Amino acid sequence: MVALDIDGTLVDHEGVLPEKVRRSVRRVVAAGVPVVLTTGRSWHSTRPVFEQLGLPTGPAVASNGAVTVTFPPFQLEQVRTFNPAQVIEKVLREHPTAAIAAEVIGQGYRVTRQFPDGDLTGDIEEVSVDDLAGSDVTRIIVRDPHSTDTEFIQLAERIGLHGVSYSVGWSAWLDIAPEGVNKASALADVVAGMGYTAGDVLAIGDGRNDIEMLSWAGRGVAIGDACAEVQAAADGVTGTFAECGTAQELDHWFNSRWAYDRFRVPSAVAS
Repeated sequence: MVALDIDGTLVDHEGVLPEKVRRSVRRVVAAGVPVVLTTGRSWHSTRPVFEQLGLPTGPAVASNGAVTVTFPPFQLEQVRTFNPAQVIEKVLREHPTAAIAAEVIGQGYRVTRQFPDGDLTGDIEEVSVDDLAGSDVTRIIVRDPHSTDTEFIQLAERIGLHGVSYSVGWSAWLDIAPEGVNKASALADVVAGMGYTAGDVLAIGDGRNDIEMLSWAGRGVAIGDACAEVQAAADGVTGTFAECGTAQELDHWFNSRWAYDRFRVPSAVAS
């Protein structure tokens, strides 16, 4: 099985999927090997990439592991939630100018204040902090475009995020999910359900939210642009995004007749 992060791994920061990467993913599909998108994106913004790649019916992991779906047709397989009230209170006590969002699965987000253009997709509803904190959520996103990722790492350390999982993005972006939920935890369920083990998985990613997945997979590969922390968690490092590092790694395994024969799975499993 191949597990692929999206942003910085399959698409660039403008959302563009290089044709070379798309062709490489299609070779994996042609070999009969399942490809599972495993992303911090909501399902709403994951679906277009799923369709661009022309993936067959199968699972996808969204929201950093809090949401697992099968598509097409759309079927919600698993949703993990938590009560965000205490975390929101701690975040705003330390960083009162932060914007906070909660995902509405398949639709968009509820936000306490507007995020920078392009940060979120789908329907955006602005609500009060009390409204946002008043019901269980799959995750919350904390954002301040005037801060840095280093400042947000320090923020997470200061407020002591116990009872939840969290990761800091490339910018001042903090994802907070239910305790123990991450890409690896969701992938483990998907993999087991399909009759595979972690040792059967090639995972590729570039962000701090990929660390657990890269450590868990039989082969975890970091994109060359990834920070040192991510590269250290991986078994190998491929080229940068500009060098189509994802295609380089996939083509190493799936660009020959030998690879096709090596990785092709029985039709009963592939279906």
